[in-house]
Amino acid sequence: MAIVKYNPLRELRTMQDQMDRLLNLSWGAPDFPGEDIKEGVWQPAVDIYETPESIVIKAELPDVEQKDIDVRIEDNTLTIKGERKHESEVKKENYHRIERYFGSFQRSFKLPGTVNQEGVSANCEKGVLTVTLPKKEEVKPKQISVEVK
Repeated sequence: MAIVKYNPLRELRTMQDQMDRLLNLSWGAPDFPGEDIKEGVWQPAVDIYETPESIVIKAELPDVEQKDIDVRIEDNTLTIKGERKHESEVKKENYHRIERYFGSFQRSFKLPGTVNQEGVSANCEKGVLTVTLPKKEEVKPKQISVEVK
């Protein structure tokens, strides 16, 4: 048996994440419009950052097959849907611990008016979905050279 250093903050963080998820579901937060609380509902972790050319969204989707991922834009909202399926070859009674969530998920993000929706691309590599939202040409910052006389 391995010796693991106890970190009380890890359990507190896990409890906080679960409470946030329950409150978001019960109050109908924008990420879960009209969804009911049900077993297996989870949200993949997401990073969003901006470059001069685009806005990039990265979502952790380990063990989610590409055919089970749906990325779409409707009414200026980007929605990522999918499902992580539980391995059926291992019986539930054989598990010692199950900490990962399984089942369907959905994340929605309002897009700023600066995004060129025609050039959006998405790819999934090593369990990370990357959605690249290019900016419109007129929004990109322009460098103006100053002439010294």
